[in-house]
Amino acid sequence: MTGFEQTYSAFGRLLEQELARRMAALDPESSVAKAMAYSLLGGGKRVRGVLTLACCEAVGGTAEAALPAAAAVEMLHCYSLIHDDLPCMDDDDMRRGKPACHVAFGEAVALLAGDALLTEAFLCLADISPAEAARSCVEALSAAAGPRGMVLGQELDLSYARESEQNLRRINSLKTGRLLEACALMGAACGGAGEDMAEALREYASCIGLAFQIKDDILDMTSQSALLGKPVNSDAHNGKATFASIFGLESAMQRAKELTADAESAVRTALPGDRAEFLSDLAWWLYNRDR
Repeated sequence: MTGFEQTYSAFGRLLEQELARRMAALDPESSVAKAMAYSLLGGGKRVRGVLTLACCEAVGGTAEAALPAAAAVEMLHCYSLIHDDLPCMDDDDMRRGKPACHVAFGEAVALLAGDALLTEAFLCLADISPAEAARSCVEALSAAAGPRGMVLGQELDLSYARESEQNLRRINSLKTGRLLEACALMGAACGGAGEDMAEALREYASCIGLAFQIKDDILDMTSQSALLGKPVNSDAHNGKATFASIFGLESAMQRAKELTADAESAVRTALPGDRAEFLSDLAWWLYNRDR
Protein backbone atom coordinates (compact mmCIF):
# COMPACT_ATOMS: atom_id res chain seq x y z
CA MET A 1 0.00 0.00 0.00
CA THR A 2 1.40 3.40 -0.99
CA GLY A 3 1.73 6.35 1.36
CA PHE A 4 -1.21 8.01 -0.36
CA GLU A 5 -3.37 4.91 0.08
CA GLN A 6 -2.43 4.63 3.75
CA THR A 7 -3.31 8.26 4.41
CA TYR A 8 -6.57 8.03 2.46
CA SER A 9 -7.54 4.89 4.38
CA ALA A 10 -6.73 6.56 7.71
CA PHE A 11 -8.91 9.56 6.83
CA GLY A 12 -11.63 7.20 5.66
CA ARG A 13 -11.63 5.15 8.87
CA LEU A 14 -11.82 8.27 11.00
CA LEU A 15 -14.74 9.54 8.96
CA GLU A 16 -16.62 6.22 8.92
CA GLN A 17 -16.39 6.01 12.71
CA GLU A 18 -17.77 9.53 13.06
CA LEU A 19 -20.65 8.90 10.68
CA ALA A 20 -21.53 5.63 12.39
CA ARG A 21 -21.45 7.33 15.79
CA ARG A 22 -23.81 10.05 14.65
CA MET A 23 -26.24 7.59 13.05
CA ALA A 24 -26.22 5.44 16.21
CA ALA A 25 -27.48 8.44 18.19
CA LEU A 26 -30.76 8.51 16.21
CA ASP A 27 -33.99 6.73 17.14
CA PRO A 28 -33.36 3.03 16.32
CA GLU A 29 -37.07 2.42 15.68
CA SER A 30 -37.43 5.23 13.12
CA SER A 31 -37.81 4.12 9.50
CA VAL A 32 -36.34 7.44 8.41
CA ALA A 33 -33.28 6.92 10.63
CA LYS A 34 -32.84 3.42 9.19
CA ALA A 35 -33.03 4.82 5.65
CA MET A 36 -30.51 7.53 6.55
CA ALA A 37 -28.03 4.96 7.87
CA TYR A 38 -28.70 2.61 4.93
CA SER A 39 -27.68 5.30 2.47
CA LEU A 40 -25.00 7.11 4.45
CA LEU A 41 -23.13 4.04 5.69
CA GLY A 42 -23.53 2.06 2.50
CA GLY A 43 -20.07 2.67 1.06
CA GLY A 44 -18.68 5.23 -1.33
CA LYS A 45 -15.26 6.78 -1.85
CA ARG A 46 -15.79 9.54 0.76
CA VAL A 47 -13.94 11.94 -1.51
CA ARG A 48 -15.62 15.05 -0.09
CA GLY A 49 -15.04 14.17 3.54
CA VAL A 50 -11.45 13.11 2.92
CA LEU A 51 -10.80 16.33 1.00
CA THR A 52 -12.09 18.35 3.97
CA LEU A 53 -9.81 16.54 6.41
CA ALA A 54 -6.82 16.73 4.06
CA CYS A 55 -7.18 20.48 3.49
CA CYS A 56 -7.30 21.08 7.24
CA GLU A 57 -4.09 19.10 7.75
CA ALA A 58 -2.47 20.76 4.73
CA VAL A 59 -2.77 24.22 6.33
CA GLY A 60 -1.41 23.02 9.68
CA GLY A 61 -4.56 21.86 11.47
CA THR A 62 -5.59 18.39 12.60
CA ALA A 63 -8.02 16.03 10.93
CA GLU A 64 -10.01 15.85 14.15
CA ALA A 65 -10.64 19.60 14.04
CA ALA A 66 -12.36 19.24 10.67
CA LEU A 67 -14.20 16.00 11.45
CA PRO A 68 -17.63 17.63 12.05
CA ALA A 69 -17.31 19.47 8.73
CA ALA A 70 -16.28 16.28 6.94
CA ALA A 71 -19.26 14.42 8.41
CA ALA A 72 -21.53 17.28 7.41
CA VAL A 73 -20.47 17.30 3.78
CA GLU A 74 -20.85 13.53 3.50
CA MET A 75 -24.38 13.76 4.92
CA LEU A 76 -25.25 16.56 2.55
CA HIS A 77 -23.81 14.69 -0.43
CA CYS A 78 -25.79 11.59 0.58
CA TYR A 79 -29.00 13.61 0.76
CA SER A 80 -28.38 14.84 -2.78
CA LEU A 81 -27.87 11.28 -4.06
CA ILE A 82 -31.08 10.06 -2.44
CA HIS A 83 -33.02 12.87 -4.06
CA ASP A 84 -31.23 12.52 -7.41
CA ASP A 85 -32.26 8.86 -7.61
CA LEU A 86 -35.97 9.61 -7.08
CA PRO A 87 -38.35 8.97 -10.01
CA CYS A 88 -39.01 12.72 -10.30
CA MET A 89 -35.29 13.37 -10.85
CA ASP A 90 -32.91 10.87 -12.49
CA ASP A 91 -35.09 7.82 -11.71
CA ASP A 92 -32.21 5.44 -10.88
CA ASP A 93 -32.91 2.18 -9.05
CA MET A 94 -29.34 1.33 -7.98
CA ARG A 95 -26.81 3.23 -5.90
CA ARG A 96 -23.43 1.92 -4.69
CA GLY A 97 -24.25 -1.59 -5.80
CA LYS A 98 -27.56 -1.96 -3.97
CA PRO A 99 -31.16 -0.75 -4.32
CA ALA A 100 -31.52 3.02 -4.15
CA CYS A 101 -33.07 4.39 -0.97
CA HIS A 102 -36.51 4.93 -2.49
CA VAL A 103 -36.54 1.35 -3.80
CA ALA A 104 -35.58 -0.08 -0.42
CA PHE A 105 -37.78 2.14 1.77
CA GLY A 106 -40.36 3.77 -0.50
CA GLU A 107 -40.41 7.25 -1.97
CA ALA A 108 -41.91 9.02 1.05
CA VAL A 109 -39.36 7.65 3.52
CA ALA A 110 -36.51 8.32 1.08
CA LEU A 111 -37.61 11.92 0.65
CA LEU A 112 -37.70 12.39 4.42
CA ALA A 113 -34.34 10.63 4.85
CA GLY A 114 -32.75 13.07 2.42
CA ASP A 115 -34.33 16.03 4.19
CA ALA A 116 -33.14 14.71 7.53
CA LEU A 117 -29.57 14.21 6.34
CA LEU A 118 -29.49 17.77 5.03
CA THR A 119 -30.68 19.09 8.41
CA GLU A 120 -28.33 16.82 10.38
CA ALA A 121 -25.40 18.10 8.32
CA PHE A 122 -25.79 21.60 9.70
CA LEU A 123 -26.17 20.24 13.23
CA CYS A 124 -22.70 18.71 12.76
CA LEU A 125 -21.27 22.14 12.00
CA ALA A 126 -22.41 23.38 15.42
CA ASP A 127 -19.67 21.19 16.94
CA ILE A 128 -16.88 23.16 15.23
CA SER A 129 -14.78 25.56 17.24
CA PRO A 130 -13.85 28.34 17.39
CA ALA A 131 -17.16 29.97 16.56
CA GLU A 132 -15.68 31.95 13.66
CA ALA A 133 -14.59 28.71 11.97
CA ALA A 134 -18.09 27.28 12.48
CA ARG A 135 -19.64 30.37 10.93
CA SER A 136 -17.30 30.13 7.93
CA CYS A 137 -18.22 26.47 7.46
CA VAL A 138 -21.96 27.18 7.62
CA GLU A 139 -21.54 29.93 5.03
CA ALA A 140 -19.44 27.77 2.70
CA LEU A 141 -21.64 24.70 2.87
CA SER A 142 -24.99 26.48 2.61
CA ALA A 143 -23.81 28.58 -0.34
CA ALA A 144 -22.55 25.47 -2.13
CA ALA A 145 -25.65 23.38 -1.49
CA GLY A 146 -28.55 25.80 -1.84
CA PRO A 147 -30.10 27.95 -4.57
CA ARG A 148 -26.70 29.48 -5.42
CA GLY A 149 -25.06 26.09 -5.86
CA MET A 150 -26.09 22.47 -6.03
CA VAL A 151 -29.87 23.02 -6.04
CA LEU A 152 -29.56 25.53 -8.86
CA GLY A 153 -27.32 23.11 -10.72
CA GLN A 154 -29.90 20.36 -10.41
CA GLU A 155 -32.62 22.71 -11.64
CA LEU A 156 -30.55 23.66 -14.68
CA ASP A 157 -29.66 20.03 -15.28
CA LEU A 158 -33.33 19.22 -15.62
CA SER A 159 -34.18 22.06 -17.98
CA TYR A 160 -31.07 23.69 -19.43
CA ALA A 161 -29.61 23.33 -22.90
CA ARG A 162 -26.31 21.51 -22.35
CA GLU A 163 -24.93 21.43 -25.89
CA SER A 164 -22.01 23.78 -25.31
CA GLU A 165 -18.93 23.76 -23.11
CA GLN A 166 -20.08 26.96 -21.38
CA ASN A 167 -23.42 25.45 -20.37
CA LEU A 168 -21.86 22.17 -19.30
CA ARG A 169 -19.24 23.95 -17.20
CA ARG A 170 -21.93 25.98 -15.46
CA ILE A 171 -24.05 22.96 -14.60
CA ASN A 172 -21.09 20.86 -13.48
CA SER A 173 -19.62 23.71 -11.45
CA LEU A 174 -22.89 24.19 -9.59
CA LYS A 175 -23.76 20.50 -9.16
CA THR A 176 -20.30 19.11 -8.33
CA GLY A 177 -17.62 21.77 -8.18
CA ARG A 178 -19.20 24.09 -5.64
CA LEU A 179 -19.51 21.34 -3.04
CA LEU A 180 -15.88 20.33 -3.47
CA GLU A 181 -14.90 23.98 -3.15
CA ALA A 182 -16.86 24.09 0.13
CA CYS A 183 -14.85 21.09 1.36
CA ALA A 184 -11.62 22.98 0.73
CA LEU A 185 -12.92 26.16 2.35
CA MET A 186 -14.23 24.32 5.41
CA GLY A 187 -10.97 22.42 5.84
CA ALA A 188 -9.05 25.68 5.55
CA ALA A 189 -11.32 27.37 8.10
CA CYS A 190 -11.00 24.51 10.59
CA GLY A 191 -7.22 24.63 10.19
CA GLY A 192 -7.04 28.39 10.72
CA ALA A 193 -5.79 29.25 7.23
CA GLY A 194 -5.64 32.80 5.92
CA GLU A 195 -7.57 34.09 2.92
CA ASP A 196 -4.78 33.52 0.38
CA MET A 197 -4.31 29.90 1.40
CA ALA A 198 -8.06 29.28 1.44
CA GLU A 199 -8.40 30.75 -2.05
CA ALA A 200 -5.62 28.53 -3.40
CA LEU A 201 -7.35 25.46 -1.98
CA ARG A 202 -10.68 26.63 -3.41
CA GLU A 203 -9.09 26.94 -6.87
CA TYR A 204 -7.60 23.46 -6.50
CA ALA A 205 -11.02 22.06 -5.59
CA SER A 206 -12.70 23.89 -8.46
CA CYS A 207 -10.36 22.23 -10.94
CA ILE A 208 -10.71 18.73 -9.52
CA GLY A 209 -14.48 19.25 -9.35
CA LEU A 210 -14.85 19.75 -13.09
CA ALA A 211 -12.31 17.01 -13.85
CA PHE A 212 -14.24 14.69 -11.50
CA GLN A 213 -17.50 15.30 -13.34
CA ILE A 214 -15.92 14.83 -16.77
CA LYS A 215 -14.46 11.51 -15.61
CA ASP A 216 -17.88 10.51 -14.25
CA ASP A 217 -19.36 11.24 -17.69
CA ILE A 218 -16.68 9.11 -19.35
CA LEU A 219 -17.24 6.21 -16.96
CA ASP A 220 -20.99 6.42 -17.55
CA MET A 221 -20.27 5.71 -21.23
CA THR A 222 -17.45 3.18 -20.89
CA SER A 223 -17.80 1.27 -17.62
CA GLN A 224 -20.14 -1.46 -16.38
CA SER A 225 -22.90 -1.27 -13.79
CA ALA A 226 -21.29 -3.99 -11.66
CA LEU A 227 -18.11 -1.95 -11.39
CA LEU A 228 -19.71 1.46 -10.83
CA GLY A 229 -22.45 0.19 -8.52
CA LYS A 230 -25.07 2.22 -10.40
CA PRO A 231 -26.65 2.19 -13.86
CA VAL A 232 -24.44 3.11 -16.81
CA ASN A 233 -25.48 5.07 -19.91
CA SER A 234 -27.93 6.93 -17.69
CA ASP A 235 -27.01 10.26 -19.30
CA ALA A 236 -27.86 8.94 -22.76
CA HIS A 237 -31.02 7.32 -21.43
CA ASN A 238 -32.13 10.66 -19.96
CA GLY A 239 -31.14 12.57 -23.09
CA LYS A 240 -28.37 14.52 -21.37
CA ALA A 241 -25.40 15.82 -23.30
CA THR A 242 -22.01 15.58 -21.54
CA PHE A 243 -18.42 16.56 -22.30
CA ALA A 244 -17.82 12.98 -23.42
CA SER A 245 -20.85 12.78 -25.73
CA ILE A 246 -20.31 16.21 -27.31
CA PHE A 247 -16.54 16.35 -27.65
CA GLY A 248 -15.66 12.65 -27.70
CA LEU A 249 -13.95 10.45 -25.15
CA GLU A 250 -10.39 11.40 -26.12
CA SER A 251 -11.00 15.16 -25.96
CA ALA A 252 -12.94 14.84 -22.71
CA MET A 253 -10.14 12.83 -21.12
CA GLN A 254 -7.58 15.39 -22.26
CA ARG A 255 -9.64 18.19 -20.70
CA ALA A 256 -9.84 16.28 -17.43
CA LYS A 257 -6.06 15.80 -17.52
CA GLU A 258 -5.46 19.52 -18.07
CA LEU A 259 -7.75 20.42 -15.17
CA THR A 260 -5.97 17.94 -12.92
CA ALA A 261 -2.61 19.49 -13.81
CA ASP A 262 -4.06 22.93 -13.01
CA ALA A 263 -5.22 21.64 -9.63
CA GLU A 264 -1.78 20.26 -8.84
CA SER A 265 -0.17 23.55 -9.83
CA ALA A 266 -2.50 25.55 -7.59
CA VAL A 267 -1.81 23.48 -4.51
CA ARG A 268 1.94 23.10 -5.06
CA THR A 269 2.31 26.86 -5.51
CA ALA A 270 0.48 27.61 -2.26
CA LEU A 271 1.76 24.87 0.05
CA PRO A 272 5.15 23.49 1.11
CA GLY A 273 6.04 20.30 -0.73
CA ASP A 274 5.20 17.82 1.99
CA ARG A 275 1.81 19.40 2.69
CA ALA A 276 0.93 19.54 -1.00
CA GLU A 277 1.83 15.92 -1.67
CA PHE A 278 -1.38 14.22 -0.59
CA LEU A 279 -3.63 16.75 -2.34
CA SER A 280 -1.59 16.41 -5.53
CA ASP A 281 -1.83 12.63 -5.36
CA LEU A 282 -5.56 12.88 -4.66
CA ALA A 283 -6.14 14.91 -7.82
CA TRP A 284 -4.36 12.35 -9.99
CA TRP A 285 -6.00 9.42 -8.22
CA LEU A 286 -9.41 10.87 -9.08
CA TYR A 287 -8.33 11.37 -12.67
CA ASN A 288 -7.11 7.75 -12.99
CA ARG A 289 -9.99 6.07 -11.15
CA ASP A 290 -12.07 3.36 -12.84
CA ARG A 291 -15.25 3.75 -10.76
